[in-house]
Amino acid sequence: MPIQALQVQRTPFYYYDMQLLRDTLQHIKRLAEDKHYAIHYAVKANGNPRIMDEIFQAGLGADLVSGGEIKAALAEGCSPQQMTYSGVGKTDWEIRLGLDNEIGCFNVESVPEMMVINQLAMEMDKTAHIAIRVNPDIDAHTHRYITTGTAHNKFGISIEDLNQVISLALTLPHIHLRGLHFHIGSQITDMQPYVMLCDTINGLLRDYEQRGVTFQMINVGGGLGVDYDDPDNHNMADFDRYFGTFSQHLQLRQGQVLHFELGRSIVAQCGSLISRVLYVKQGRGRQFAILDAGMSDLIRPALYQATHQVQNLTSTSDRLERYDVVGPVCESSDTFASDCMLPTTQRGDLIAIRSAGAYGESMASAYNMRSLPPAVFSL
Repeated sequence: MPIQALQVQRTPFYYYDMQLLRDTLQHIKRLAEDKHYAIHYAVKANGNPRIMDEIFQAGLGADLVSGGEIKAALAEGCSPQQMTYSGVGKTDWEIRLGLDNEIGCFNVESVPEMMVINQLAMEMDKTAHIAIRVNPDIDAHTHRYITTGTAHNKFGISIEDLNQVISLALTLPHIHLRGLHFHIGSQITDMQPYVMLCDTINGLLRDYEQRGVTFQMINVGGGLGVDYDDPDNHNMADFDRYFGTFSQHLQLRQGQVLHFELGRSIVAQCGSLISRVLYVKQGRGRQFAILDAGMSDLIRPALYQATHQVQNLTSTSDRLERYDVVGPVCESSDTFASDCMLPTTQRGDLIAIRSAGAYGESMASAYNMRSLPPAVFSL
């Protein structure tokens, strides 16, 4: 990071390494270019306009979960035909917005939602292209808040109900059933849950083929994790192993397109939250480095008990000391790291909280009436 340039900025702020983002996008495109893969960027991970502009200019589509995200993706030049729209609670105005712009696919999560989409499409004299989101009851073994594919989650339609839902979809005059959609969770680094997903999809494709039902597309969602512990040596997610798992285990039919909805794995490593040390406080058996950034700027540690690598960018000391790195917000959960080894740290030092490009800026709030952190970009 260009430390001298960072020092003149008012902290806290998000810093984005745009060259790393470009390199990541080019690597994904190289892996996908000779296959029937369509890559959609999950905008919920980071909706910063400049980040989205870079991603859409690289040719990726968008995975969207709100009408606001649809508007933002349109404003940044994403083609509506490359948009997928997910979410269990789509409102009427959001559905109309998608229909009016003729987006590529609604990922439908329930029968009542599908009936509303059909009704609104009829009123607008439109046809809604949909994929049915299937809940495959696969545990991705991540934090319970970001596991989405088990029977206890609110997402998708159970395999037991799938026959009835597909039969209904095929009768609705303003619905075009394009395919099946799956998403089993987030921050997944073990490929075995994806192998299990492939096995489930293969069985479904065989069953429906025998019944004369075919699908243009299969959407396996996203969820690929990143290395939060060592971002410098692993500054990209393991896309080779991820795409290779589906290539090896998923038995697509002739002409079927495989869709992915990747968010965290694209943007997490290119972003860092830059903060300044306000005070170093000696407590009873603990030493606190108190920052001007807090949980309102980066909520993942408080919400998910997530770990991020913390680096002191400006200390010149060779001595390592143990710190609890905390923020100024009036909550005990406002802690970025406990028992963190840093070079001797003092007031005014710049601190980088790494791997914060995903679910950092996008989840920031004005809690305690704090200002939202601005963004700074490399060239």
